Amino acid sequence: SAAHRVGIGIRTIRGYGDRSVAEHAIALMFAAGRKIAAMDRAIRSGQWQTLDSIEFFGKTLGVVGTGGIGAEMVKLGSALGMKVVAWNRSGISNHLPCKELSLDEVFSVADVVSLHLSLTDETKGLVSARQLSLLDKNAILINTARGGLVDESALIEALRAERISHAALDVFAEEPLAREHPLTHLDNVTLTAHAGFMTREASSRLLRMALE
Repeated sequence: SAAHRVGIGIRTIRGYGDRSVAEHAIALMFAAGRKIAAMDRAIRSGQWQTLDSIEFFGKTLGVVGTGGIGAEMVKLGSALGMKVVAWNRSGISNHLPCKELSLDEVFSVADVVSLHLSLTDETKGLVSARQLSLLDKNAILINTARGGLVDESALIEALRAERISHAALDVFAEEPLAREHPLTHLDNVTLTAHAGFMTREASSRLLRMALE
């Protein structure tokens, strides 16, 4: 890299935001399932809409990737009384409160699928049109990992056709998201600005770990 060429050492700081990102994924799950953003928008425009929503207790949460963030997501989902199923490329720790399934099985049985994979050549576009077709029409897809994990065009098509209920997204193929991007025109999408890691606590841990 350019840094190495001029003698600057590089260290990767991992784990500082695992809990923060997982909590953000849970927040997106509730925002989507309880239609919080939709009601907020309606009230601000003068409409009083008491929208029907879902309870998450007993629902199946599918966690894709059980590294630091995914493991926290598994624990949070289990603590909420959800049935947690998971897939991980290198297997799943026996200590996590979840059932290990294949990737296709996770997408087929989950009411909520949350993505927690790093973006590599292997995982780019992993969530394809075929993968999305496995989801139930009432399913929610959450992505707080990387936009490139998902075929964004296929996701937009599935959302427009209401083949899945909702997508709650913190990351996108290109950031910042363009003002007129198709995702901004869909009511069954909740959007945040790549903010899962952005908590005071995570920032403090990052600074402390970097200094150490």
